[in-house]
Amino acid sequence: MKVILREDVAHLGKPGAVVSVKPGYARNFLIPQGLAALATSRNIKMMEHELKVIERQIDTSKAEAEEVKQRLAAVSVTVAKQAGESDKLFGSVTTKDVEAALAKEGITVDRRRIVIAEAIKALGVYTVQVKLHGGLAADLKVWVVRQ
Repeated sequence: MKVILREDVAHLGKPGAVVSVKPGYARNFLIPQGLAALATSRNIKMMEHELKVIERQIDTSKAEAEEVKQRLAAVSVTVAKQAGESDKLFGSVTTKDVEAALAKEGITVDRRRIVIAEAIKALGVYTVQVKLHGGLAADLKVWVVRQ
């Protein structure tokens, strides 16, 4: 049975691909879950149109990610934390702290996209990576100062 994939399915293919699967797999899993549709000429034309729309959305999101990358390259954020006499922090700087500092600068980034390579437990300047759309990443300077 030939079906058109609507979503990425492991070991089958990407959205828009026409694949042959066993009839039971298509009837009992793929079609009821909304992962695939029967490969009729009407559905193929509809899927081609949807793929064009999705490509346009991907292009706009890549452009937005490029703009955010430029903004992040130009910005450095400051995080104020309590520290002891030897410049060691009481605790550490987390992705929540970096997210809040970016929000003060007017840049909204989900904290799950912020990657701190190793724990920040002392005062100083650190480079943090922010993952953007499609594998694009930006480096952000984080200044950790005494509160």
